[in-house]
Amino acid sequence: MANRIAIRRESKNRWERRAPLTPEHVLRLVNDYDIDFVVQPSDLRAFPNDRYREAGAAVEEEINDADIILGIKEIPVQELEPGKVYLFFSHTIKGQPHNMPMLKKLMDLGCTLIDYERIVDEHNKRLIFFGWHAGAAGMVDTLWVLGRRLEWEGVRNPFSSVMKAHEYGDLPQIREHISSIGRLITSYGIPYSIRPFVIGIAGSGNVSKGAQEILDLLPVKEVSPQELPTLKKRKDAGTNIYKVVFNEWDVVEPVEEGKEFDLEEYYRYPERYRPKFFQHVPYISVLMNCIYWDSRYPRLITKEQTKELYSDYRSPRLRVIGDISCDIEGAIEAMVRTTTPEDPVFVYDPWEDKPIPGWKGTGPVILAVDNLPCEIPIEASEYFGDKLKEFIPSLSAMDTDQDPKDLRIPNPIRKAMILHKGQLTEPYGYLEKYIKENGG
Repeated sequence: MANRIAIRRESKNRWERRAPLTPEHVLRLVNDYDIDFVVQPSDLRAFPNDRYREAGAAVEEEINDADIILGIKEIPVQELEPGKVYLFFSHTIKGQPHNMPMLKKLMDLGCTLIDYERIVDEHNKRLIFFGWHAGAAGMVDTLWVLGRRLEWEGVRNPFSSVMKAHEYGDLPQIREHISSIGRLITSYGIPYSIRPFVIGIAGSGNVSKGAQEILDLLPVKEVSPQELPTLKKRKDAGTNIYKVVFNEWDVVEPVEEGKEFDLEEYYRYPERYRPKFFQHVPYISVLMNCIYWDSRYPRLITKEQTKELYSDYRSPRLRVIGDISCDIEGAIEAMVRTTTPEDPVFVYDPWEDKPIPGWKGTGPVILAVDNLPCEIPIEASEYFGDKLKEFIPSLSAMDTDQDPKDLRIPNPIRKAMILHKGQLTEPYGYLEKYIKENGG
């Protein structure tokens, strides 16, 4: 059988301009595999409707006759259709309360749900992701607000001309402008009052790599966490930004005295480890949170530690936190709400435990945009579609009426199937309790 595949119009918010497949991907799939595509028109999408039409897809408002529907973000409950196969980021695998009604509705409608986040290889490594682009956009936005925060403090600085990521035309323009700022720093130096200037990056995965690639366009010297207390004595602090990448063994330690850190044990039994990251925070000017986190793991910085930092230091070094992972009250407990590309930051008041809009005030400025890749939609979509397109032919040929174990699909797709015809598949049975609690 041949399934008709639809690309839906993103409707979660006005900032979402990405697409799971670009017109070029559609053209190749139509020509090579004769796949039938229908694309819902959109005035926001980064790729014009006519380009999809020219690629061989039908462009139609109604996509109800499609068998498989591709999206990016969560789909509003009222837009779900019975019996469809959906692929999108559902944000349900942690039992997220706000998305349990959507998951329950998909079950009631007898739908199949394949979550991009769970398309992984035999080593549980994600195969389809926007992480690099989230890190890159997050680094740009963090430098943008850093410039404004320092200006508010009365510090003339080279970051004042940085724009938000979505205000640039594309990624090459971002690279060109950040590189030009790097040349200014090389020529004129880091403002004396903020030396040594340290940007800490928690995590070393794809999100971290995206953030680092933008940061490395500036004059950067990488140092270890152990070197942080010595940086104020270094003679190269005037013309360099110090970058420090924190791995798991830098942020936690075994509870048992004398025991060596074991990464596999930490992932399996995080309760055997305690946090030690806060010892580094007084030396960091900007912190980028790029780690995966759930409630089993220790936090990087608690609210109480944030209060302690701003109580013990009249002007703590830490100005800005770019929380790319964006878990509400997660690894950065002071990240109390998400933001949008239009209004991307707030100051966390540690005494009132509340966010203050903008970048002025006592407390760290926190970047908390929960869909950062949408700020560089063309490159993000191109990269994502390059990965996704490899699975489209098998999805097009899939017999959706078959039992999950009999489906002739790649194993990574099978692993990512949260629902099959309205039923939780075996790996995701644990979600039943969350659905009962929060499914509406």
